[in-house]
Parts: sequence; structure tokens; C-alpha cells
Amino acid sequence: MTDPRRSFIKLAYNNRLANDRLHQAVSMLHPGEFEAARTGFFPSIQASLNHILVIDWFYVDALEGGRLGPKAWANQIPFPHPEELREAQAAVDQRLLNFCLSLTIDALAIEVQIHRSTRLQTERMDDVLSHLFQHQTHHRGQVHAMLSGTSVSPPQLDEFIVADDAASRSPEMKRLAITEAELMRLDRST
Repeated sequence: MTDPRRSFIKLAYNNRLANDRLHQAVSMLHPGEFEAARTGFFPSIQASLNHILVIDWFYVDALEGGRLGPKAWANQIPFPHPEELREAQAAVDQRLLNFCLSLTIDALAIEVQIHRSTRLQTERMDDVLSHLFQHQTHHRGQVHAMLSGTSVSPPQLDEFIVADDAASRSPEMKRLAITEAELMRLDRST
């Protein structure tokens, strides 16, 4: 039987790598393109990437047992410049990866308390993780589409999980100091 933690760990690695690749592309935008009005759920690449960040803060904090709640998005654009935003995203991505690496099988069924404005939401940890990864993928896809209207081609974002993608993820793996052995050890044991 496959260890149920495996998928969450792989998704956390994927999240770290995909965000790095996306922010690498964003770092090459011409002045004004990052904050320019665009069509999407949020009105710019700047707003979309900041939204990913603040919602990651919200959920990662809840997963860690914190009580940050809606204070996470009190400032909806805490990082108006792409360089600082990239650093902040990398930090929360690493927190999420570390959290997933430390998971126990039993922890996946633990109830997580999510502090909302007027209530306390209680959900299973595995459901919160699934929701968070879906949220990230959804909004990264929107930024990817927005990049199509800029001077920078949107990067490939779906080449991280399977072993055959090793060559295509090599630059990010090197930049992030993640080894293939580290990533693929999950296929043998978690």
C-alpha cells in the first residue's frame, strides 16, 4: 500500500518548483508589466501573485496550529515589487514543504482549526492540504495566462512530479538545492 503522505510531499515539492519557475519568468518582465491591468480573477500579475502568497500564509499558519486568520490578507499587496514577493513566496513554500515532510500518517486525519473573521472552521488536515494545493494551481494558471500578454513567454509549469521530467526541472532543482535523490526517495519510502 502506498503511503498516503507521498502525494502531499510531492505536491509540496511541485509547488516549490512551479512557484520558483513562475517567479523567475516574472523577474524578466519589463517595467510596468508586473502591475499592469490584465484580465483575470485578480486584475494584475502583481495582485494575483500577492493573493497566492497571503492565502498561503493563511493556510500554512492554520496547518501549523497558528491563529493568523484574516490578518494574513489585511494588506492584499504586501509586496508591490517582484523581487521581495519572490523571496516571501519562497519562504512560505519552504514552510509548506517542511510541514509536509514532517507529516505522520495519523496527522492527515487531525482536525485543523482555520480562523475566519467570525467563526472557527474545522477541517481534516488532508482536506486542507488538498484545498491549498488546488488554490495555488488555480491562481498560478491565471498568472501563466496573464504572462501571455507580456514580453515574457509563460513558463512550462507541469513538469515536476514524474521521474521522466528530471531534465526539465534541472534548473530549478539546482537553484533551490533540491537533489533528484531527495525528490525520488519518496518513490521508495517516505
